Amino acid sequence: MKQIQQATIAEWLGVSFGVLQVWFSRQNKSINYIFGIIGILISVYVLFHAKLYAEILLHLYYLIMSIYGWIYWKYSRDVATPITHCEPKEWWIVGGICAAGFLLFYFGLVHLTDSDVPLWDSAVSCTAWAGMWLLAKRKIENWILLNISNLMAIPLLIHKGLFLYSGLTLFLFVMAFSGYFNWRRIIREERYAIQ
Repeated sequence: MKQIQQATIAEWLGVSFGVLQVWFSRQNKSINYIFGIIGILISVYVLFHAKLYAEILLHLYYLIMSIYGWIYWKYSRDVATPITHCEPKEWWIVGGICAAGFLLFYFGLVHLTDSDVPLWDSAVSCTAWAGMWLLAKRKIENWILLNISNLMAIPLLIHKGLFLYSGLTLFLFVMAFSGYFNWRRIIREERYAIQ
């Protein structure tokens, strides 16, 4: 409890915007990206002070993908892009994002930073990169990859003393389950509407 009371205003704001982003994403609302962008910018500041450099790069990637996702989701067509499943080609891209991201993060953290958790930070970040790409493409499997990343991130954030962010990540973990089932219901409803 003491650690939560000692959390900075930036941590509280970053976590609050993160909760709103996930809530609106789960509700299939494109405004989720606006809340996400604000939360990302605040979180970069917090993560810099915690020396979680791959997480900073991940959040900058989140920023780019959030802008891309918002445009893709909202303006790519007259009708909102439907939620779909990954195709085999997309799984190859996901694997490439994970493998290349892990190698780049790990070697960068080992050779260019004072990170004390390069392996852990790299694993969390590369998995989340792939999940965020799938979210921007409105693929239901995004929730699975993001939850793999969340599961690894919770103890990492506790290790770094970012208890509010570990709580946010636990919330994200639970919401991802809910989001997956909500998106699955939407896919079924859209499929029945076509028939």
